[in-house]
Amino acid sequence: MSELKIAVAGASGRMGRMLVDAIAAAPDTVLAGALDVAGSPSIGTDAGAFSGQLAGVAIQSDLSKGLADAGYLIDFTRPEGTLKHLEYCAAHGIKVIIGTTGFDDAGKAAIRAAAEKTAIVFAPNMSVGVNVTLKLLEMAAKSLSEGYDIEIIEAHHRHKVDAPSGTALKMGEVIADALGRDLKECAVYGREGVTGERDPSTIGFATIRGGDIVGDHTVLFAGTGERIEISHKSSSRVTYAHGALRAARFLADKATGLYDMQDVLALPR
Repeated sequence: MSELKIAVAGASGRMGRMLVDAIAAAPDTVLAGALDVAGSPSIGTDAGAFSGQLAGVAIQSDLSKGLADAGYLIDFTRPEGTLKHLEYCAAHGIKVIIGTTGFDDAGKAAIRAAAEKTAIVFAPNMSVGVNVTLKLLEMAAKSLSEGYDIEIIEAHHRHKVDAPSGTALKMGEVIADALGRDLKECAVYGREGVTGERDPSTIGFATIRGGDIVGDHTVLFAGTGERIEISHKSSSRVTYAHGALRAARFLADKATGLYDMQDVLALPR
C-alpha cells in the first residue's frame, strides 16, 4: 500500500492533535493538510508545533488550501463543519473518515448522498474496543430479550457539547435493532418526578459530564435476581486516532460507498 496522504479537521483541538501525532508515528501515513475554523489563533501555525515536532503543514481555514494535497480527511469536529467539509471532499474525490457525533436526520442523509460520490467511513466511535463491544451488546440483547430492563449510562468530559453521546446512541440503536424495536419510539432520555413504573419495552439513557473523562459507557441488563453489565472505558483518545487510521487504510481500495467500523473490522453482521 502506498503512503496515505491524510488531512485533519480541527487540527488544533484535543482530538485533532492526537490525530496529527498518530499520523506522524505511523509508517504508512503522512500529514497532507490541516484545517481549523477561520479566526482560530492556530491558523497559519505548523500543525505539529504543539508537540514540538514540526510537520511542515500549516493549519488552514481555506478548504482548497488545506485539502490541496490530501487523499483523505479525518473529521472529528461538529456537524455543521463536517457537512461543509464533506461537500467539498465529495466534489473533489477526497475520501472521508467521520467521527463527528450529533448529526440530525438531514445531516445523516447528506452523508449518505455524499457516499455516492466518494468513499466514507462514518462511525460515532472509531475505537476498536467499542466496536467489538457493540457486537457483544447485539448478542446479549438477543439472549436477554425478555425479563431484563436495559439502561445505558455514559460519562464524558465537561467540554462535550452533545448528549447522549453518539456512542451511547449507537449502543441503543444496536440493542433496539436486535430486539426488533425502533429506538426513536422506545428511548427514555431523562427521568424526573413521579414517573410511574418503568415500561419494560423502553431503553433508558443516563448522561454524566465532568472533569476530563475521555469516555465511559456501560449497558446494564437488569433482571430479577441478577444483572449483567457490559462496559467500555477509554483512558486516552489515542484509541480513536488509531481506529481512524485503520478506517483510512480500509478505504484505500474503495472509490465510493458508506461504511462503518463494523465493516473496517470485518465483524459479522
